[in-house]
Amino acid sequence: MKIFVLNCGSSSLKYQLYDMTDEIVIASGKVERIGMDDAILTHEPTGKEEVKIVTEILEHTTAIEKVFEYLVHPESGVLSDIREIQAVGHRVVHGGEVFSDSVMVNEQVKAAIKGVFDLAPLHNPANLVGIEAVESVLPGVPNVAVFDTAFHQTMPKKAFMYPIPKILYKKHKIRRYGFHGTSHKYVSAKAAEFLGKPIEELKIVSCHIGNGASITAIDRGKSVDTSMGMTPLEGLMMGTRSGDLDPAIIPFVMGKEDLTLNEVNSMLNKHSGLTGISGYGSDMRDIEEKMVTDEGAKLAFDMYEYRIRKYIGAYVAAMDGVDVIIFTAGVGENSDILRKAITENLTYLGIEIDQEINRVRSKKVRRISTSNSKVEVLVVPTNEELMIARDTLRIVKSNK
Repeated sequence: MKIFVLNCGSSSLKYQLYDMTDEIVIASGKVERIGMDDAILTHEPTGKEEVKIVTEILEHTTAIEKVFEYLVHPESGVLSDIREIQAVGHRVVHGGEVFSDSVMVNEQVKAAIKGVFDLAPLHNPANLVGIEAVESVLPGVPNVAVFDTAFHQTMPKKAFMYPIPKILYKKHKIRRYGFHGTSHKYVSAKAAEFLGKPIEELKIVSCHIGNGASITAIDRGKSVDTSMGMTPLEGLMMGTRSGDLDPAIIPFVMGKEDLTLNEVNSMLNKHSGLTGISGYGSDMRDIEEKMVTDEGAKLAFDMYEYRIRKYIGAYVAAMDGVDVIIFTAGVGENSDILRKAITENLTYLGIEIDQEINRVRSKKVRRISTSNSKVEVLVVPTNEELMIARDTLRIVKSNK
């Protein structure tokens, strides 16, 4: 079965086309600047030359049509007919409390996605636009919604409730939802497979460390706690997001700096984290390069590492132990300096790292802990698109 995976943003989209016979990507690409007369489409067919065009693309339906046009193009195409696509999997950021698994899209599902627009105003509207664009261009082909929040619906109430008046949960569903669920689900399953152990026997701390970052406690295959909250702002210090802070800071700063709600929201989401502390930006490679001589960069790195380590410790306590710690996503997979700093300060857990292996870069799952280490420490490249494709295949088959 050929499955098209779509990740739709407000002015962009990314895609991968899978042949699920052997789970290979036969084409991938993106469309940027949707809504402009100089939109950019980049199409990468496996085994053929990349295509890059600049053209007018004013809305998502046109963007999808353009992508499909290149999928069947005589020179850059990988399909003889667009109807070879038998299902489409959509990344949907927020499923609220409604969805604990991926689902086949119907009118009720679309209404539910719309119903939580206020919980993910930058993402869910765009995700729904992508679904409706595909329905328009490929009528009758099954669409599956795969939710970032679904994996975390196994969290117990003591973990997802906030200690605020309970009526706010009842009226507005204010609670912890968590994100990056597709990634955490994929890498935890991959780790169990690599170790040759049933996931039901493992306590895993999964560290998805990228520009956006979250840590999840996975007890026997189920998410029992996660660092992001009602929104992706809570938790770790990130590239541009503040993560955890004293909530009283918000009204205090608003009063002192005469900021509006939108301005303080922008400050916390776009101008904080590594960017706010270092003054250089959100790229960990720049931070690591400059921290040797620059105090701001060094402080940013130290704060970043310290907060990750604190969450790991908290989740070891939450699960009463840990068997596996996973590092994944852009920074987690590529920064041996960060992994070294974190694990050197977790020796009380009996962790021992082979620093030579830690420095090796690879796109494969690898163990960086030694044979003497009491906890397995793995680097697991994430693949959210493949997880979406797998879920899409599973849901389509179960609905036949």
